[in-house]
Amino acid sequence: MADRAVQRKNMVESQIRPSDVTDRRITAAMQDVARERYVPAPLAALAYMDEALAVAPGRSLMAPRTFARLVQLASIQSSDTVLIVGALAGYSAAVISRLANSVFALESGTFAAAAGKIRSDENGASNVSFVTGPLENGWAAAAPYDVIFVEGSIELMPPAFAAQIKASGRLVGIATADGVGRAFVMQQVGRGLSAALSRHSVFDASAATLPGFEQPKAFTF
Repeated sequence: MADRAVQRKNMVESQIRPSDVTDRRITAAMQDVARERYVPAPLAALAYMDEALAVAPGRSLMAPRTFARLVQLASIQSSDTVLIVGALAGYSAAVISRLANSVFALESGTFAAAAGKIRSDENGASNVSFVTGPLENGWAAAAPYDVIFVEGSIELMPPAFAAQIKASGRLVGIATADGVGRAFVMQQVGRGLSAALSRHSVFDASAATLPGFEQPKAFTF
């Protein structure tokens, strides 16, 4: 257990801080949350490596530095309600729960949602609600959100998201086009049926594309 604590400290000192993550709430949360509990047991020894970690077919836990920079980009406040899209087993929810007022962690697999709830409860994240449904639909039941955090890459933004974010809110994620990924922040423009999201790219990043967020393949002969 002590070795894992040292690994978490080294992750923060060698990966997170040098990546211009200056929000001490984020570094404190990432040093506190046991990342190895949120990956399959055979991968626990790799939980603190400086790259994305494949935890299921087509699904990966973001590299720590990418995740931390994306959280900082979201500018989460203690009064915010946050929706995490693609929460896997709940690592991001456990970290973000320490920054926000309430967190809704959305997964498409019931097993991942149940496992995540157990692990977040172990870490005292009582303000996290795990919900299950298609990722591309978001979670309208608790909308609108101050922050929508997309834990993965997108090629196409689902239209449902514009209606689920507050006018002053932020949507963050990684957009990938032609194999190149960029972290972005989006904010709502317009209201009601005319609501849309305006995107601003911020830094180079990469992550696995979430199911339901793929660009349709062009038909070829």
